[in-house]
Amino acid sequence: MSNLSWDPIPPAAAALQQQHPQPFNTITATNFTTQLHAPPSPHTHRVLRKLQSAHNLGAAARNSSQSSLISQQILQESTPTPSLRGTLNRSPQRNRANSDAATPPTVPSVFPNNILMSLNNKRTALSRSLKAVDTMSLDRLVREGPPDGDVEAALESARLKVLDQGIRSDGDGMSRTRIYVWLIFLDAPILNTDEYLGLIHRGASPAYSKIRNDTFRTLTTDPLFRRRVSEASLIRLLNAIAWKLHDAKEERRPTSSRQSLVPADSVSSSRSDVSQADTSSSAAKNRARALTLTTEDSDATASEPGTYVQGMNVLAAPFLYAARSEVEAFSAFLTLLTKECPGYIRGAMDGVHRGLALVDKVLAIVDPRLSSYLTTKGLSAEIYAFPSVLTLCACTPPLPEVLRHWDFLFAYGPHLNILCIVAQLVLMRTELLTSINPNKLLRSFPALRAEQVKRTALAIIKMIPDDVYEQIVKHAL
Repeated sequence: MSNLSWDPIPPAAAALQQQHPQPFNTITATNFTTQLHAPPSPHTHRVLRKLQSAHNLGAAARNSSQSSLISQQILQESTPTPSLRGTLNRSPQRNRANSDAATPPTVPSVFPNNILMSLNNKRTALSRSLKAVDTMSLDRLVREGPPDGDVEAALESARLKVLDQGIRSDGDGMSRTRIYVWLIFLDAPILNTDEYLGLIHRGASPAYSKIRNDTFRTLTTDPLFRRRVSEASLIRLLNAIAWKLHDAKEERRPTSSRQSLVPADSVSSSRSDVSQADTSSSAAKNRARALTLTTEDSDATASEPGTYVQGMNVLAAPFLYAARSEVEAFSAFLTLLTKECPGYIRGAMDGVHRGLALVDKVLAIVDPRLSSYLTTKGLSAEIYAFPSVLTLCACTPPLPEVLRHWDFLFAYGPHLNILCIVAQLVLMRTELLTSINPNKLLRSFPALRAEQVKRTALAIIKMIPDDVYEQIVKHAL
């Protein structure tokens, strides 16, 4: 498991950058500086964490009908077993959840034996630590941090609390805790606010034109989102993300082939020229600043891999809705893109296409009849599931249910969204099988029901072969 710092959320950060409509480059806030922490552990540790979390998820699902998931987890870890069933013991030769069937042929482990032995030795200590954090509510656990500094036990307890109880929120899906739980699960670093402000003050990114073409249509039919999040806020966030991805891409290029960035004084000069073009109205000045540097060549630059892809606006929307500041939303969104699903925005979105292929594969395993019927109608996941894979189902209303769905995904891995899409198909199988034109039903998925989707996905996990599950874990990387 990767090292994770568990620092209390600074009070100043919560009040900074509230969701008020502001024109581009007009944010004013008190500078807030926090000690940055080391980035998460290397790629292999992230894969290990996902596999471990998924194993724990399957084990918890087996006992979901009993009184306490946390108590069952502790009981399970205290029972001797030849397989790796501890909280931190997840490997590709995963035993099937919800099943007492004989263990299938062992798949060679991708982890060295010394790592597996080390994980196995941690089970007893972690079980004792879970007893201490079990008595704390999720809100208190986030606010006060793990007792005795045991971050690993606190993380597993938090995951089980989300799985069993969910995150407390009102009818609109608003919660004072949710964004911090997401940041913890995503292992997002604490961000210096000045860094975000600096990205905004650089002006329009090379992807700015494409961003402006998408933001005005983001969740247009959702009154909750439109009431809380302004388009200006969404533009700022996406533009800052585009700058960050652009800079990372430039750093990977050879020095001789790097394109020079627009100097800051040039940006200021251009902004001044546009503002002076119409001095008759302050509103015109603000609009001019918002539209500064939307150049014709932005589209050509934005089409380069790893900068901005259509659909990122919908993926960013729940972060802005749940966060108490743009900085929090930026840190969580950037971490998701760069560490959890970089394949979704790289090249020709290869990660998304791998995910779509896995939707077809999993559906054929789980429900061969439904899979065959959709195939005869010429319906593959590439046709109907592309938005759901790319946006982690954020494209399917209502928004409060999307937030609850993301609670589950971030607790046990965004890769589980593949199983959740199949779960939605299973939930509507009767309508699909009796429809002469199922494509009409799949053009717009039924309203998301996060709890039912989660329970169905937990049942599906036991049916997935180990090699297919490993592909699901790694498809977005």
